[in-house]
Amino acid sequence: MDHKIAVVGVAPITNDRVGINNLTTAQLIAIFTGKYTNWQQLGGPNLPITLINRSQGSGTRVTFEQYGLKGHESATAQEQDSSGTVRQIVSSTPGAISYVSFGYFNKSIHPLSVDGIKPTEQNVMDNKWKIWSYEHIYTRGNPTGLTKKFLTYLKNDHIQTTLFNKLGYISVKDMHYQRTWQGKITKGSGE
Repeated sequence: MDHKIAVVGVAPITNDRVGINNLTTAQLIAIFTGKYTNWQQLGGPNLPITLINRSQGSGTRVTFEQYGLKGHESATAQEQDSSGTVRQIVSSTPGAISYVSFGYFNKSIHPLSVDGIKPTEQNVMDNKWKIWSYEHIYTRGNPTGLTKKFLTYLKNDHIQTTLFNKLGYISVKDMHYQRTWQGKITKGSGE
């Protein structure tokens, strides 16, 4: 049984030296599929583009490729197991680009807008920012006992709005749209 616990937004990030704030979806796909190799091709500085990917099978990578790259697979590049490591490498590598969940945004990296839309929680809730997914907990059948208590705790409004928000997640209850596992979007809360 699937229990949607939270929503996570994912965004492309660059090293500050790149100096670009916005990419079109087509440009993002071209960068991550290896068609662009230098930021100068996109109006930026003469810096080689250094791709940093999350590991194959990473939920962040799956979300980014499915919704940010419209199903295109990223070109073979350096792969990292954690978003924290990705952020550190991007922050210290001129020309680097990767992607992380919103909870990893800080001043050491530069999140990019896509098609003029900023990667914000409000834009995820309104489905203007398309690169997002659910965080799930699965149980064998209807939960009982401690499992049921734990799920009730996680879905508590206080936990959803304090702990989850501090960690960069969005409450399922705050979503104005839902997405099915097939990717179909409908208006209405996820609860």
